Amino acid sequence: MSTNQLLPGPCALCGGTRGVRTEGSWCCASCGWRVGDAPDPDLPLPRVDVVYYIRFDRRVKIGTSRRPRQRLASIRHDELLAFERGGRAVEQQRHREFAAIREGGEWFTWTDELRAHVAALQEEGEPWPLYGRWLSGALRGIDAAAPEL
Repeated sequence: MSTNQLLPGPCALCGGTRGVRTEGSWCCASCGWRVGDAPDPDLPLPRVDVVYYIRFDRRVKIGTSRRPRQRLASIRHDELLAFERGGRAVEQQRHREFAAIREGGEWFTWTDELRAHVAALQEEGEPWPLYGRWLSGALRGIDAAAPEL
């Protein structure tokens, strides 16, 4: 039986600090990446599209990116609320679902309805470790396809 223990250093992929011993090696408990492995710097990272939910004051932006760290660094916001796996199709579906509370562009009023949707996404896990798991799976070739709407 594996136990969740402190890693000797942060995970090279997601920055997680806890690990589990599986099949004779340590793996990050957050994303599943094997400790000591590093993505090949000569190869591009696999594409993992996410729909992000960020809050600024009483508004929420629902957007999409294949490079969320870079994208979120360029947008003023108070809090990263959640990630949802998927690209433009998922983002556009969310825009249609919340059209009644749209303030303009990709910004929506932070209502109880939107809070409930974000809370359901948060049950899947914290945004960055969740993204790390998706990226780790893609790098290991066990990537589950993004949901299609």
